Amino acid sequence: MTELAWEPTADYVERANVTRLMRAHGIGSIAELRRRAAEDIEWYWDAAVRDLGLEFAIPYERVLDTSKGIPWATWFTGGRVNLVHNCVDRWADRDETRERVALIGESETGESRSLTFGELRSEVDRVAAGLTEAGIGIGDAVAVFMPMVPEAVIAAYAIAKLGAVYLPIFSGFAPSAVAARLNDAKVKLVFTADGTWRRGSQGLMKDCADEAAAEAPSVERLVVLSNLGVEVPMTAGRDVWWHDFVAPYEGARVECADTAAEDVFMVAYTSGTTGRPKGAVHVHGGFLVKIASECAYQTDIHPGEVFFWFTDMGWIMGPLSMVGSHANGAAMVMYEGAPDHPDPSRLWASVERHRVTMLGVSPTLIRALKPNGDEWPGRHDLSSLRILGSTGEPWNPEPYRWLQRVAGGGRVPIINLSGGTEVGACFLSPFPVEPIKVCSLGGASLGMDVDVFDADGNSVRREVGELVCKQPWPGMTRGIWGDPDRYIETYWSTYEGVWRHGDWARVDEDGQWFLLGRSDDTINVAGKRLGPAEVESVLVGHPAVTEAAVVGVPDETKGEAVWCFVVAPGGDGDGSKPNLAGELSQLVASELGRPFKPSRVVVVDALPKTRSAKILRRAVRAVAVGEDPGDMSSAENPQALDAIRAALSA
Repeated sequence: MTELAWEPTADYVERANVTRLMRAHGIGSIAELRRRAAEDIEWYWDAAVRDLGLEFAIPYERVLDTSKGIPWATWFTGGRVNLVHNCVDRWADRDETRERVALIGESETGESRSLTFGELRSEVDRVAAGLTEAGIGIGDAVAVFMPMVPEAVIAAYAIAKLGAVYLPIFSGFAPSAVAARLNDAKVKLVFTADGTWRRGSQGLMKDCADEAAAEAPSVERLVVLSNLGVEVPMTAGRDVWWHDFVAPYEGARVECADTAAEDVFMVAYTSGTTGRPKGAVHVHGGFLVKIASECAYQTDIHPGEVFFWFTDMGWIMGPLSMVGSHANGAAMVMYEGAPDHPDPSRLWASVERHRVTMLGVSPTLIRALKPNGDEWPGRHDLSSLRILGSTGEPWNPEPYRWLQRVAGGGRVPIINLSGGTEVGACFLSPFPVEPIKVCSLGGASLGMDVDVFDADGNSVRREVGELVCKQPWPGMTRGIWGDPDRYIETYWSTYEGVWRHGDWARVDEDGQWFLLGRSDDTINVAGKRLGPAEVESVLVGHPAVTEAAVVGVPDETKGEAVWCFVVAPGGDGDGSKPNLAGELSQLVASELGRPFKPSRVVVVDALPKTRSAKILRRAVRAVAVGEDPGDMSSAENPQALDAIRAALSA
């Protein structure tokens, strides 16, 4: 890919937060800043703290300590810092920022409400006072299993303010998945709701919370938000309505706990787990500094602006949105519901309504919206947008170009991030002050010493290899909750002293980075490695195809064969385009080479996705090879797997 999608204008360069940082240190280019930030990570992270004005109650004595080994590095030694002070209280304490909007909640019902920083602190303090009365203190685990409503953020901050451990749980999980997380962290109290809105229907959550709590002996209390206003069963002595929980504490003031930089803020579980879930451990100092810097320098959010990432608080982009916006004095938008209900303009209407500055999406979400046409975004004033963010999976060129054209009018860069729950949050990202190629991730996120390794641990360029990080960073998980051996085995056992992330990456001749899917998703065809995203990109380039999932299945001759599953409203197997499978197979062969010609192309009505719109490729592969797809509780449409089975047997 050589086409430039973005060339920075003088206005973007002059206004960018990262420009301010570079000028303060006499650095002339983003390439030079990347180099210095990777070569001297302690300099960079200290510079970021100072540039962003992050406040430590007691200053740190040392930026980085690796005395226990690189995998167990700690940051900001001796420093005392509470994340909530930096995200809420310091803005509420100041006359000039107290009345600034901090949080905007919108439901697909059309209801919208907002809280200023002053109001947000008041609500956080009321919940924190209730938690204190309930016996919650430093180190206690408290789960938030709630819809995308302001109370989910209020609860998160109240937990962290007390020094307790915040446990975000995806609002669409099934009871068994919720219970596994409650048990893993020995959660004492759960915040939940009666239910949530989804595509015009009420989805109950309290029954799921009840079933999960029944399997989690550590849970002592459920605090239930009346979000839908429906009757739900309440267990006497255990359950309490949110409004009753906070009622005694009107006007309460709760001081932030005296937390150390390395005290645990959050345990966030990675998606798609089977068996015992994998909890990434994040701390007050490291998560605050890493996320504040990413949102300031990469998504270029400024005080008073509006940050909207279409996500769920149970995934890492939820806490990123919360901390990244508020640490930088900006407002966070939370949307409860589907992005295309009651019509495909819903997402764009929200951008116009709230004058969103930074809109974050997944590639799959855009691939789903694109077939509806340009008219839907065209109905709305999107001139407030200055940054488009994306993450979650590799892009295909056409949806990428479509997003930039229809949402940004070609005048807005796409800041394509990649990292993960355990990274907290990014390894790679472009910056709005540099040229960006179509689908590119730019280069290293600041302070991240990333590289691409071959199987022998050699650094490679212009070929596919493993994405690695050679030095620690503040947002790095402090292990896997309760399982240090699993942490070392998962991330540090392939290359000594180097983090292997499990993504295939490639750096092109111009130094721009591209991701090609998970390394454990990679297809090995007769000894030739193929990233499924490469094939998917070719498939969705066909005018009849809107979405695709590509997997490798065992093959006696080749080792693995390429199977493709496509959604094609323009030729969906009803006879309107009977040769589509053959066309697509030939297209892949001509674009990628005959060795990669798919052995099978299957047209289906839908592909299974998470509620955050990521295609569940591993589940598709499991069905293709006749295996159990495992935990599908995070899927929006698990029934899509039944349709795939039927299509395969037809």
